[in-house]
Amino acid sequence: MPIDRSAAVAPTARIHPDSSVGPGVVIGEFCVVEQDVEIGAFCRLEPYVYVKRWTKLGEHNEISAGTVLGTDPLDKAFTGQRSYLRIGNRNKIREHYTISRGTQPESVTEIGDDNYIMTSGHIAHNCRIGNQCVIASCALVAGYVEVESQAFISGGVVIHQYSKIGRLAMIGGNTRVNSDAPPYFLYSGFDIEPMGLNLVGLRRAGFTAAEVSGLKKAYQTLYRSGLKLEEALSRIEAGPANEHTRHLVEFVRASKRGICRERGRRV
Repeated sequence: MPIDRSAAVAPTARIHPDSSVGPGVVIGEFCVVEQDVEIGAFCRLEPYVYVKRWTKLGEHNEISAGTVLGTDPLDKAFTGQRSYLRIGNRNKIREHYTISRGTQPESVTEIGDDNYIMTSGHIAHNCRIGNQCVIASCALVAGYVEVESQAFISGGVVIHQYSKIGRLAMIGGNTRVNSDAPPYFLYSGFDIEPMGLNLVGLRRAGFTAAEVSGLKKAYQTLYRSGLKLEEALSRIEAGPANEHTRHLVEFVRASKRGICRERGRRV
């Protein structure tokens, strides 16, 4: 698995001969790429990036200085056997970031496409991050967390293991996520609490006024109607439905940890 002739590798970088470096890749000074690593076309690694074994990067990823990809899981159950980190295309991962591979043998940590991951944070073992997400500086994502596409996780957020964050959800800064966050909504508080719709995110994503109105009614039904959870979901399904309200209902029904609630309210 050779280094492509068009790749530019700094003289102080160390690339294992059993790794694969694609065309147009740029690898900066003092980088280390271990064996069984694949780096796709036109990726760029700034100085001091360390890519550990069994990591695969797609194309056009930009990895900033001091980042370590494919670290051993921070998990006492880890036995040292082969597991994977797979990163898609066109991601930007900024300085001093760590992302672990899976804990169980042959398991995977997955990062999708077009994500912007800022500085000085961690994504733990067996996480699944969708596409076009923003994860701001100093956010910590624990093991087995799932983040759906287009979510926005603000600075200093801490996400408990096995939690799930829905599509186009926005988590405010320094929030502790210890339950599931349904899609399309805005969250804040020390312990995560819904605060309404993520209106800015929805509009930027091209949602129509009718779609936003439908989600607003769904939010009110889910959180402020006084109905029990299943009754609220049935009412949402009985109203004017679209793909987004259906996804909301499916997300809530599939939640294993339970969804977060407005403080002092129950659905």
